[in-house]
Amino acid sequence: MTDQTFQSSLLRTLSERGYIHQTTDAAALDALATKAVVPGYIGFDPTAPSLHVGSLVQIMLLRRLQQAGHKPIVLMGGGTGKIGDPSFKEESRQMLTVERLAENVASIRRIFERFLTFGDGPSDAVMLDNAEWLDALEYIPFLREVGQHFSVNRMLSFDSVKLRLDREQSLSFLEFNYMILQAYDFRELANRHGCRLQMGGSDQWGNIVNGIELTRRMDGREVFGVTTPLITTADGGKMGKTMAGAVWLHEDQLPHFDYWQFWRNTDDRDVGRFLRLFTDMPLDEITRLEQLEGAEINEAKKLLATEATAMCRGRAAAEEAAETARRTFEEGSSGAALPTITVAGGSIAIVDALIGLGFAKSKGEARRLIAGGGARVDGEKVSDEALVVPVTGEIRVSAGKKHHGIVRPA
Repeated sequence: MTDQTFQSSLLRTLSERGYIHQTTDAAALDALATKAVVPGYIGFDPTAPSLHVGSLVQIMLLRRLQQAGHKPIVLMGGGTGKIGDPSFKEESRQMLTVERLAENVASIRRIFERFLTFGDGPSDAVMLDNAEWLDALEYIPFLREVGQHFSVNRMLSFDSVKLRLDREQSLSFLEFNYMILQAYDFRELANRHGCRLQMGGSDQWGNIVNGIELTRRMDGREVFGVTTPLITTADGGKMGKTMAGAVWLHEDQLPHFDYWQFWRNTDDRDVGRFLRLFTDMPLDEITRLEQLEGAEINEAKKLLATEATAMCRGRAAAEEAAETARRTFEEGSSGAALPTITVAGGSIAIVDALIGLGFAKSKGEARRLIAGGGARVDGEKVSDEALVVPVTGEIRVSAGKKHHGIVRPA
């Protein structure tokens, strides 16, 4: 089906904005979404206190579900997180304590509260934890009831498993069970909460199909799946991966300005696609913006950065970051949102300043940055790696053209 033939606002919106990679029985799901509220879920493993930009397509998918009048279910993997999803991972994940998992779940909830409306209404979002039912499972009854529906031959054929086996990397029995537990999650959500739809990235297709088949075999229920394409940048890189590391959604792990700047640095060719995926801007306005060229496309990038940051960090934070960028890059002054360090001794070695501002992880990396001509102090290139910078007032330290910070006297 094309987006022109979809009758439901849900699938029409998902198609027009570029979220759909694969669907199971799109016609039946489309028909259901036109006549009933469809509860749909996506699972997230609480392996850190924050999610990062790599999870943002899935968060936005839940937002689109709610905007179309349906019910988002955020499923936290408090149970499966004790095992770890082996999908396309090169090695086993670190085992987290129950206490750490609970802390991460509470921290991650704050992210979703910015994108979704939670409550008790028909289309209000809910956050659930699969530990609620997985922790209570008894091994032998589970094997008898659920295990009989899984073929090991088929499980071995999934790309997520083959990748590890082909590389002769260890795949523990714990991780091998993950796909069974994820399928069981869908069945439990269908029974407990009337969930009819699981969504996820394209790497989750096999797991989603497993859940659909298990639910049909055990309960005779018809449920559906939708996956999103792998989001890569125009140069072929993975979305959200930068030289500085992960682009975290929580401000205590990444400053507002750095988050805004990540979006501002979008490749010209990605602007339209990212506006559709990561903002609520109208499609006709996006079509106009993506046709801009030359210097004008930079205005579209600033708009993308401000709108994406406002959704994740709040409007005030987005506007402050945008103003900081304007003052830094257009006026040559500094702004309050830039990363900042204070110096008590009246001076600081340039190497230490670069490390302190997060532009280098070690003295060796800082020296390489200087040797490559990438370090500047108040706009002047630094050529001496032994430079000691006097800090009698506020100075601006830069790494390349896109990373700037402030050093101030204590």
